[in-house]
Amino acid sequence: MLTVQYIVGGLRLFHVINGWIFPMSDNDVALKPKTKVKPKLDKPKLYKVILVNDDYTPRELVIMILKSVFRMSEETGYRVMMTAHKLGSCVVVVCVRDIAETKAKEGIDLAKGMGFPLMFTTEPEE
Repeated sequence: MLTVQYIVGGLRLFHVINGWIFPMSDNDVALKPKTKVKPKLDKPKLYKVILVNDDYTPRELVIMILKSVFRMSEETGYRVMMTAHKLGSCVVVVCVRDIAETKAKEGIDLAKGMGFPLMFTTEPEE
């Protein structure tokens, strides 16, 4: 049941119940609508996953790990790998902390399982 009351200058004029208009008596109680307060949530802090260049891990393996762990295409994986090769490191992805640490660990574990020292690190984004 939907009830709306109309008050002007402190005087109750009428109220509407499900579309019907009724005059208000002095015995009726005027209710104020409640306002809902939504808690303001902060955005989670973002972290960078960084590929660190090394001289031992083959390029094809790095691209394969970027494709499988980070869901990159062949071309994007190649570009990220070459950027890390030329500059020493490269940001692979920026995401929330849990995902960043999980992806970095997956990449490291996959390379270790094949006997290579490929390294991914995570750090907070500025």
